[in-house]
Amino acid sequence: MKFISILFLLIAFNSTAHIDRTNYFSVFESNSLVKIEAQINSLRTEEPSTDKDAFLGAMIMKKAQFMKTPKEKIAIFKEGKTLLENAIAQQAKNATYRFLRLAVQENCPKILKYNTKIESDAGFVKLHFASLSNVASRAVKRYAKESKHLSL
Repeated sequence: MKFISILFLLIAFNSTAHIDRTNYFSVFESNSLVKIEAQINSLRTEEPSTDKDAFLGAMIMKKAQFMKTPKEKIAIFKEGKTLLENAIAQQAKNATYRFLRLAVQENCPKILKYNTKIESDAGFVKLHFASLSNVASRAVKRYAKESKHLSL
């Protein structure tokens, strides 16, 4: 029985996305379509995981701003939204995922009506700031300087 437990732990550990978060947040903060597309392509090669879905979803939503037509923008945005929202549904207490959603909500057009969780996400991120990784906490600190809803 012990062997089976250890085996499951090893499988779970190996199936975790190996996302370079420093690079990810650098790209997420940028306005470079080339870097965003490269990050999306890199994320698509990762093994399935909640991390992959959250990070990929947020990056795809960021990419939507560069699409030419409203139809393209909405389709790309919805694709990313589905991934991010599913990841949050699976790990609602993940402060990094909630931060990603907050950043997208604050910066997407109001017409998309993706802004109903801004206050709760900002409060959650602030409350759980200490639990964030060093890389995520640095990204949150940088973002908070410009945010209308998140102050640290």
